[in-house]
Amino acid sequence: MPTITVDAILFDLDGTLVDSTPGVTAAWDRFGREYGFDGPAAAHSAHGRRLADTLGQWCKLEGSEQIAAAIVRFEEAVIQRGPIVLPGARALLEQIEAGSSPSARGWTIVTSASNVYAPQALARTGIPVPAAGYVTSNDVERGKPQPDPYLAGAERVGADPKNCLVVEDAPSGLLAGRAAGAHTLAVCSSYTRDEIMASGATPEFIVDDLTKVSATWVDGKVVIKIDDSL
Repeated sequence: MPTITVDAILFDLDGTLVDSTPGVTAAWDRFGREYGFDGPAAAHSAHGRRLADTLGQWCKLEGSEQIAAAIVRFEEAVIQRGPIVLPGARALLEQIEAGSSPSARGWTIVTSASNVYAPQALARTGIPVPAAGYVTSNDVERGKPQPDPYLAGAERVGADPKNCLVVEDAPSGLLAGRAAGAHTLAVCSSYTRDEIMASGATPEFIVDDLTKVSATWVDGKVVIKIDDSL
């Protein structure tokens, strides 16, 4: 069973720690009807990317005020459907939290969602707020698949990106992690193994869900055991 030792784990939120699929699907369907595009196609292509980028693209919105207003409406629709915790997420975070300290914070969240949606999703699902805080789409100029979000995440936990593990479900996020210089682990909650590999993301590890991942602390570092068997 593979293991990797890192200073910190940088988790994506939607599709990795929580599942907001019903709400996201409903929101894209609604916006597709309003703006005249294929909602399911938009939902698939947009996964893992910032709403500021994807809503602007699909809805042909121009100007920051239009896009900001659309983001608020979209994320409200998602929250109304109630995101839920994905299998293994809570147990893994408890293992990491058990050994964290001010000098070894161990983890953070790096999401393409906004700073309005993220705290609501955490509160609805009971996922703890990282001691180091988290990174949202509002904190970076360029979203995934650019490296900016995960570079910011590594800075949050005071770690070199090359000593971090990025945990993601979307190819765009895995590509962002690789571009930042981090190790990458894919969770097959939104894409199959074949789809992930065909995307060019080439993560170092792939698991079906986070029940296949466990963490312990050794000498101030996080040792992650990964069951990547099919």
